Amino acid sequence: MSEFLPFPSRSLRTLARALPCLLALLFLGACAVGPNYRRPEIQAPTAFRDATNGAPVELAELPWWSVFKDPALQELIRVALTNSFDLGIVLTRVDQARALQSQAESQYLPEVDYMGMASRGRNSFLTLPTYNGGRTLNGVFGGFQAVWEIDLWGRIRRMNEATRAQFMASQESRREVSVSLVSGVAHAYFELLALDEQRAIALRTEASYRRTFVLFEEQHADGFASKLELSRAKAALRAVSARIPDIERQIAVKENEINALLGRNPGPVSRAQTALAQEERVDIPVGLPSTLLERRPDIRMAEQQVRAANAEIGVAIGDFFPRIGLTTFIGTTSTDFNKVLSSSANTWSLAAATMGPVFTAGRLTARSRQARAACEEAKLHYQATALNAFREVSDALVTRTKLEASAALQAEAVAAGQDAVQAATDRYAAGKASYYEVLEAQQQLFPAEIALSQLRANRLMAMIQLYKALGGGWPLA
Repeated sequence: MSEFLPFPSRSLRTLARALPCLLALLFLGACAVGPNYRRPEIQAPTAFRDATNGAPVELAELPWWSVFKDPALQELIRVALTNSFDLGIVLTRVDQARALQSQAESQYLPEVDYMGMASRGRNSFLTLPTYNGGRTLNGVFGGFQAVWEIDLWGRIRRMNEATRAQFMASQESRREVSVSLVSGVAHAYFELLALDEQRAIALRTEASYRRTFVLFEEQHADGFASKLELSRAKAALRAVSARIPDIERQIAVKENEINALLGRNPGPVSRAQTALAQEERVDIPVGLPSTLLERRPDIRMAEQQVRAANAEIGVAIGDFFPRIGLTTFIGTTSTDFNKVLSSSANTWSLAAATMGPVFTAGRLTARSRQARAACEEAKLHYQATALNAFREVSDALVTRTKLEASAALQAEAVAAGQDAVQAATDRYAAGKASYYEVLEAQQQLFPAEIALSQLRANRLMAMIQLYKALGGGWPLA
């Protein structure tokens, strides 16, 4: 039975004696070459302008369904997070990064390959020229080979560190796309509601102007109204009527935009008609600026890219050092097919090898410099991303505060315009003024109502922008 053993017990004893040496070489590489990662310094502001702090729950800690409470909008966001092509593309990149990480981790373990060959030839063995006195012989060869690079300098560990950071960066990219997708759908939705409201205002104003025009037309026919009054009434009517098709065009375009975000073909979008009238909270706590470094996906992604670039420096430095590897082979070889399984045909080997650079014409040095420069670029990108995040939050806070004031003043302007129309109408009914005053008051009210509608929508969109700038909602989305 022993003659059929592919690996003799004596060889096992040899490997057992060599195992402590192999383990010692493995643990010698406890320290990896290259710099260890340190987060780049960020000069974060102490507080945001116009920010409210000290509340138990910050805005960014709320999931998106707690911020956007419109059921129709919530359904649109759910569809977008399920069907969006942009999010699907990012998910495939996450899968690619995960596969690259697995490829790097595989280098920790030996690579085992099988091989086999059968040949027949004269003065040759397994296709290699071998003098054998001119005889024609068969050749059989088969077995397994294992190759393992000992990570003595930590080059493989740095490579794994880099791929792991790239995988984490892809995860943050997915979260960033999710935040952008949610805020994009909400932004377009509120713009659509604003257009719906503007269309309703235009239709209501058109009906009022049409009654004025019919009245002036009848009075002009009876000789009680001048041509000027009739022409002004007609101009006002046609100007408002011309706005309606353009608003309807914008509505259709905005619906198509929302459907594209949802991964659907162009078509109508269901929505609530009263969302713009909902009042939001006056105080919106945003937390400290330093929390953005831990919350915003784009900042977290930029930091992982710095970590990966820092690890690549170690990989480049590791190329300067010799690579030490172990190679083993277990198999069988024979010139006689009938003796392939005999103990005399068994073959095995255990070898250690080293290889290192002597002259590379500056290639390794240039690669090391490139890795260091790429790391500096990643650090600058991380710092620029953080600075841009601070600016976006500050801009959103200031915009929201100023829009609140503008909307309040514009609401007063609309109320005054409505009072002016009512007063002009009462004066006309009492015979104290011409209907021309009513028309003039109506012409001032229409743009004021349109402006108020836009300001109300902008106020909601400013909150969306603030929520996005804070990086809110993605942990639970």
